[in-house]
Amino acid sequence: MYIALISVILFLCVLLVLVVLSQNSKGGGLSSQFGGGGTSQLMGVKRTGDLLEKLTWGFAIGIIVLTLCSHMIVSDGGAEVRSVNEQRAGQAPAPAPAAPAIPQQGPGATAPAQTPAAAPATDTAQ
Repeated sequence: MYIALISVILFLCVLLVLVVLSQNSKGGGLSSQFGGGGTSQLMGVKRTGDLLEKLTWGFAIGIIVLTLCSHMIVSDGGAEVRSVNEQRAGQAPAPAPAAPAIPQQGPGATAPAQTPAAAPATDTAQ
């Protein structure tokens, strides 16, 4: 159902683009270049403009309504998380903030001891 709805939305988007491109703009539009001139003379310029304007509004409203319907189909009350990032964020615990290592300074401060893992490796095999 969801894929069919998305397919209809994409089809309406393509039709909307074609209708918008065929409208008369200040520069004349594409309607006169692709045979729209004969239709304008047959039906009259005013009626063709009204039809294209009504189609534009109809396609735009249809896309908005179908988009909202697809959102209602997908969201089922928030029971299922669909984003991979949201799933990973919910599974992994938040890291604990590390305590900052502040070296002690002063006359009685001692140097920190090196751990064996942090000690430089020496090559003993000769």
